Amino acid sequence: MKKNKTKIKPKYFLIDVDGVMTDGKLYYTKEGKIMKVFGPDDSDALNILENFIKIIFISGDKRGFEISKKRIVDDMGFSLEQVSTVKRMEYIKKIADPSEIIYMGDGIFDHYVFQEVGYSICPYDGFYLTKKRANFVTKATGGNRAVAEACLHILEKFFGPYDHNKPLKKFQASIGWKA
Repeated sequence: MKKNKTKIKPKYFLIDVDGVMTDGKLYYTKEGKIMKVFGPDDSDALNILENFIKIIFISGDKRGFEISKKRIVDDMGFSLEQVSTVKRMEYIKKIADPSEIIYMGDGIFDHYVFQEVGYSICPYDGFYLTKKRANFVTKATGGNRAVAEACLHILEKFFGPYDHNKPLKKFQASIGWKA
């Protein structure tokens, strides 16, 4: 894992969909790609974190984009952009200063993004070079609560502790949670 050079003030959490929100497997029939598997708890944790930081999802999957859109945009209510895996930094530089970005990815090219953003997170089962360059590697695998774990890590590291001993209603009130 790489070390954090400076204390950043993140404004955006960018999340790659496939292999991070999903298990990364591609389910095909002779008609084409039919489904993706999204994991539990990630949506709930994102609802907590969105009180502190803007969350944007990105996907390079052209054929499965409508599947991702159904879950991310229609069901969860977050933004989803289609961005090639090799053009991620171009996209990031258009929306913000890379030092203000927390990026979560798992793929073969994500380690290049990790070198330029303020903070980077990789699921446990990410590509080995990507894991090596990450500031934080989750214990969970993609599509199996890795995003939920990352959300609680971000909350603790940049915005204050998540007190799991506090009753839920008191925690919600303490952060102004509008869920």
